[in-house]
Amino acid sequence: MASETAAPYMNPDLPPGERAADLVRRMTLEEKVSQMLHDAPAIPRLNIPAYNWWNECLHGVARAGIATVFPQAIALAAAFDANLMESVAEVVAEEARAKHHEAVRAHNGASPQYFGLTFWSPNINIFRDPRWGRGQETYGEDPYLTARLGVAFVRGLQGNHPKYLKVVATPKHFAVHSGPEKDRHSFDARVSPRDLWETYLPAFKACVMEGQAASVMGAYNRTNGEPCCASKTLLGDILRGEWGFQGYVVSDCGAIDDIYLNHRVALTAEEAAALAVTNGCDLNCGTTYKALIGAILTGIMDEAAINRAVERLFEARFRLGMFDPPERVPYASIPASANDSEQHQALALQAARASLVLLKNERGILPFGSQIRSVAVIGPNADDVDVLLGNYNGTPSHPVTILQGILHRAGNHVTVRHAKGCDLVGGLRSGFAEAEAAARASDVAVMVMGLSPKLEGEEGEEGLLDKSGDRKDLGLPPIQMELLHVIHATGTPIVLVTLSGSALALGWAAQNVAAMIHAWYGGQAAGTAVAEVLFGDYNPAGRLPVTFYQTAEQLPPFTDYSMQGRTYRFFRGHPLFPFGYGLSYTTFEYSGLTITPAAVAPGESVQVRAVVRNTGGRPGDEVVQLYVSHEDASVPVPIRSLQGFQRLHLLPGEARTVTFTLEPRQMICWSDEGTPFIEPGRILVQLGGGQPSGTGPGRGVVTGSFEVKGTRWNMPRRDV
Repeated sequence: MASETAAPYMNPDLPPGERAADLVRRMTLEEKVSQMLHDAPAIPRLNIPAYNWWNECLHGVARAGIATVFPQAIALAAAFDANLMESVAEVVAEEARAKHHEAVRAHNGASPQYFGLTFWSPNINIFRDPRWGRGQETYGEDPYLTARLGVAFVRGLQGNHPKYLKVVATPKHFAVHSGPEKDRHSFDARVSPRDLWETYLPAFKACVMEGQAASVMGAYNRTNGEPCCASKTLLGDILRGEWGFQGYVVSDCGAIDDIYLNHRVALTAEEAAALAVTNGCDLNCGTTYKALIGAILTGIMDEAAINRAVERLFEARFRLGMFDPPERVPYASIPASANDSEQHQALALQAARASLVLLKNERGILPFGSQIRSVAVIGPNADDVDVLLGNYNGTPSHPVTILQGILHRAGNHVTVRHAKGCDLVGGLRSGFAEAEAAARASDVAVMVMGLSPKLEGEEGEEGLLDKSGDRKDLGLPPIQMELLHVIHATGTPIVLVTLSGSALALGWAAQNVAAMIHAWYGGQAAGTAVAEVLFGDYNPAGRLPVTFYQTAEQLPPFTDYSMQGRTYRFFRGHPLFPFGYGLSYTTFEYSGLTITPAAVAPGESVQVRAVVRNTGGRPGDEVVQLYVSHEDASVPVPIRSLQGFQRLHLLPGEARTVTFTLEPRQMICWSDEGTPFIEPGRILVQLGGGQPSGTGPGRGVVTGSFEVKGTRWNMPRRDV
């Protein structure tokens, strides 16, 4: 044991790669293979403790007891604030470290499941279709927004220490993974080179090359015929080849089994495991990699591929400081008391506020003024903790439901009547009469409705009424619509607060209720945040990171992975509420747009400036959005694409100049073969608080353009 303690791999002054190579040279084949399973056993003779690689932190440390629970990922995206996202991730990593070191001390050096430092987050798949139950885990439908928020989350998790990682971030699911859930183990997502590079890959490239993510998770499905966790194209040619990724790849759970059991591109477990490892998947969530021993012994693969994979895995553990004296690792001193601290709870409230989207506010019913003396709080989501938490969540110590938030804010000055009215689904109407009476006796009815993690989520997820996890339509459940009609008939003004992890078809409500707030799955502080918006303590500024369609009939088939007809970038119909939409209690005016220079050669950048002024009577945040459109493209291009956003706070009358730089990579088109290029022509620039159409009062968009001169210039994909 003493000789191993003195071995190079135990020397914290050596580079992690050198230490990993030294350690792997000392291991038997059986030992190496054992470390390629997510539940890796101890190897006492080498001072290697047991380690479970599986950990989750989608919006807070998940499944590991009490933790700060931030809004669900889609809600965090609605804040349109990369700085906030990074702050959230920093807190998550701090709590992860606190939990990890406490667990290691309690388990004699071993790290049990959900208490490790290797996190399988963020989910940066494109939410291409609102029927997908796991879309709530993503940052929405736009590649640029997803990339910027993904990079911020990765950086916040991994920290900025020159030697040690705070925790490992794992962007997932690589690639083209976005439902249907019931088919994910066997489906082949067929995508064109243009869609692949223009929509499905940019966020992964940004998280790997800019964010320096230490890990990537492969998807269950096939992409263009290749199982993603054994794809030479995705893992070899693109991830490690074009992007230069040096970290490790982990399979989704059970995905290696799928290679031979469902995708049937291999005949046996040995062949499936060998194919995955040879093409770059280093870690198996599951047990199929046990078959690697047989694959080596029968000559299906070379042991060098095993060595390479295990070296990558241990390099990550060395970068986390797992084998170094605690006093050498700055993050090892984070105390258990850091978990669920007051500061972290305050950030959860800030994030919940920032995520709220005001969809409608007719005749200024919001915020409630002194004329509101009584409020009826009605609906199945009004007093439900689970609906606040989304999926892949931790356990909050003091969650605040919508009802609790309203009761606390109302105090003794406003009478609050509560009636559930109905369940999420079903046909039970026995609560209708109580809800109707509460509404008739009140000045306003706050109806808290929508979906919940019981109705949308991952295939087979516990608690789902439909184990597929996906949705069949986009409307509210019929029983909730019935209740909404009953309360509307009372004549009492309605403020509809909807909770969901995805877009809702709310056409009737948009025409008939007085006000609408979309609150997503807002985390532990959702109730406080909603109450603050209702009573005017906080001015909402969230924006929709997804398109709210009129109906699902506006969309192509769910199983069609082509982007045509999907998302604001390619949808030519009329949405209910567009991507980037959200109202405020104040108004903003844009002026003085300048674009310099007015003409550029391919490869040159452009600066866009404008003045934003708060022209209303309340302080508030504005989310400035920059869209570009190619006017003279020779190939199919998006209608418009988000290429910049900035959330800023302005006092009444205050003005600020915002500046964006459009880099060459933001001016590209994609050829049919997936080659990026810049071509001569006019590029339209649109700047405002939303998209040019359907942006609502006070969201005027200023428009300009610049010209690209010269000849077509093909860009290297690595530079895009």
